[in-house]
Amino acid sequence: MRCWMNVIAKQARPKAKPAKKARAKSSAPLRQIPFKVTDPERIPVQRYYDQEFYDLECKYLWPKVWQMAARLEEIPQVGDWVEYKILDKSAIVIRTKSGVKAFHNACRHRGVEVASGGHGNCATTGFICPFHGWRYDMEGKNTFVFNRQIFSPAQLDQAELNLKPCRIEFWGGCAFINFDDDAAPLLECIKPFADMHDPRAVDKLKVEWWYSTILPTNWKLAMEAFMEGYHTMRTHPQLHKVSVPVNNKQALDVNEGRPRKFASGKEFVDAYIELMKIMNAGMGSMTHASDVAVAEAIRDEVVLPEDMNDVPGAWMFALNDEITKRARARGVPMPDLNEIGPVAPDNYCFPHYFLLPQYGNMCSYRIRPLGPETCLFEIYSLILYPEDEERPVPRAPEPMGLDDPRWPDIPPQDYGNLPRQQLGLHAEGFDYMRLSRDKEGSISNYQRVIDGFLEGRDRETLAAGARNACAELDSPIMKDVFKP
Repeated sequence: MRCWMNVIAKQARPKAKPAKKARAKSSAPLRQIPFKVTDPERIPVQRYYDQEFYDLECKYLWPKVWQMAARLEEIPQVGDWVEYKILDKSAIVIRTKSGVKAFHNACRHRGVEVASGGHGNCATTGFICPFHGWRYDMEGKNTFVFNRQIFSPAQLDQAELNLKPCRIEFWGGCAFINFDDDAAPLLECIKPFADMHDPRAVDKLKVEWWYSTILPTNWKLAMEAFMEGYHTMRTHPQLHKVSVPVNNKQALDVNEGRPRKFASGKEFVDAYIELMKIMNAGMGSMTHASDVAVAEAIRDEVVLPEDMNDVPGAWMFALNDEITKRARARGVPMPDLNEIGPVAPDNYCFPHYFLLPQYGNMCSYRIRPLGPETCLFEIYSLILYPEDEERPVPRAPEPMGLDDPRWPDIPPQDYGNLPRQQLGLHAEGFDYMRLSRDKEGSISNYQRVIDGFLEGRDRETLAAGARNACAELDSPIMKDVFKP
């Protein structure tokens, strides 16, 4: 899915700074992996269903990458906790008196998960193992062992009894965890993505709604549907029909070289607002109803230039300015939209997180594998609310069907392709996906970074690859995806 409403001038992607201290690169030989990407424009299809390849991801990728584990608004009070699950691993993210922490979800006695049910508050009771009653406070300290005298003293060393901490860092109103204590710091791995969104008050966004579904699709296929806009014409015909070129003389590629001409500034504005309405119905907060209301309110007030080539910029400046002013008047921590400038509408954060900004609000995606050909797909609608407005604590939703009426219009269109694509990859004689070097480069780039993790490349190389994989919609193929 691609939206063109805010793409008046492409914002340059910030270049990541190299790590201050470079560690010596490992001299260990790289592991040999099946179905490696050897041609950046061709992706072997077995990567999307082969059990051996999936097992390698489970062993060498997911235990070593930063993952968005929770939004901090899920745990507003001391003692609040949520569980994050990925494959066979479980971590508890908890707000303590000394800050937000994470622990591996396993009793130090015989490994039973001490937290279950998805979320809770342990300020009073702490965590109690349901098997033998061992107890832990919110800081992870073991506070009770039933019948201690039956254990050898060597088995009751306090440091070994406490819950094992899980590495945790924070960005954008979220807690990110990593099961690898030796991985590069979070921002060294997502800096381009973070730099694009920090000016947009991403840390102040709150959940408006949160939906999820289980797709009969490999997790990578689910992500790749949102890394390119090439599919818009066929998958989202309602968007293709009303796409608005950024220049009256230059058509967008979705128009296949046929410029959409406008006879007047008013006609352009009418078309623009029509697109905003379709985006609001299709994606919720990516173009929020409040944004549409502002555009409707000023559509006849904005003085537009006579030169049609200057109309898009003049209209966007006026709309951004009015959205900013009205939001701030309501106490919303809205950044100056004209000052921060436009950004691509879809932005990927390696390995499984997306933000889709438009004006001051955003959609967000998080994808997790459930098997070689199954994944959990979550969508958040994120809004900038007045800072003094109390919001209900968001809770992880039960996965719903693709025909559920709560879905906005666009996600089911994307979901409809994915099961058919998963089946099509098994077709006899279909060996490779063939990628556009100019528009589908993000798919190639992140796939080759996955190979780096599976091969066992060193920490700095992987951090550079992760940074380079963080990309805007329709990014080109990089020649060297591990370039610092």
